[in-house]
Parts: sequence; structure tokens; C-alpha cells
Amino acid sequence: MAHYQSEKHPIGCAVITVSDTRVKDTDKSGRHIVETLQQHQHKVIKYEIISDEKTAIQSTLLKAVNDNNIEAVIFNGGTGISQRDVTIESIKPFFTKELPGFGEIFRYLSYRDDIGSKSILSRAVSGVVNNRIVFAIPGSTGAVKLAMEKLILPELHHIVTEIYKDFNKR
Repeated sequence: MAHYQSEKHPIGCAVITVSDTRVKDTDKSGRHIVETLQQHQHKVIKYEIISDEKTAIQSTLLKAVNDNNIEAVIFNGGTGISQRDVTIESIKPFFTKELPGFGEIFRYLSYRDDIGSKSILSRAVSGVVNNRIVFAIPGSTGAVKLAMEKLILPELHHIVTEIYKDFNKR
């Protein structure tokens, strides 16, 4: 058994939907992330929908990573290539460490299991900001399910444990 298995605990999470059109009643992707985290006994500390604006995204990111109850932040939406899609440009400058494998594997799985060659449009990323893991994934329901089931949930404990292993926090 891997070293982090003995460290399992509920992870405090923030779920942030980036959208100019969704509200909580129509945010299927954000709700799916929240419900999936809760089904796996994680704590959703914050769930909100913000506009696809750089200042809103950065402000929300900084509030989340400075909340002592939050260990993981999951953004969904705003990761495409249209002019309004600015999630990646907004959060990536704050990364102290990037996890390029997350985006690479996400795109591979999207290609193989979901949308085929359209996966080249995905800019999903992950990195560490203020000792918190931050994910940015597309806002489509298929992308959210794939990211949560194949990548985020299987590795969430391991990632958080790795971030904190030198801190005596756990």
C-alpha cells in the first residue's frame, strides 16, 4: 500500500464555476463536482459561480488558497480558446509549481474516451498555489466527470499529502 493511504482524511475543497451565463440552478458541472466530492467524504467549504473576468477569478483564487480550511480548489469553465476564456491566464501566474501531467493526461483521456480530436482545444491545468492544489478543468459535464473520476479523486489525497509532508500539518 502506498505511503499516503494511511493519511486519508476529508479534504476541504472549493468549487468555483467560471461562467457568464450559469446560475446555481443551471450549473450541472459545478453541482456534479460538489456531489462527487461529498460522495467521497470530502468537505465542500466553498461553492460559487463567478464571471469570466480576470479580476474575479484571481480574487476568488486568492481568497480560497488563503482559507485554512481549503486544501484543494477546483475551477471549472473558462478554459477554452474564446476571448472570454481567461481562467488559465488568470490562475497560472500564481502557480509555484505546475503539474503538467494533469493536463497532458486529461487531454489524452478526453481524446481517447470522450471527444476525440476536439481535445486539442482543452487547456486544463493544475498547480500549487500557497500550498494548495488548484485544478482548472473545462466546464462541460463530460469533461468534469472525466477529470473527477479518472484524475482528481484518485489522486487528491496523495497530492495534498505530498504538498504538506514537510510541514508537520498532517
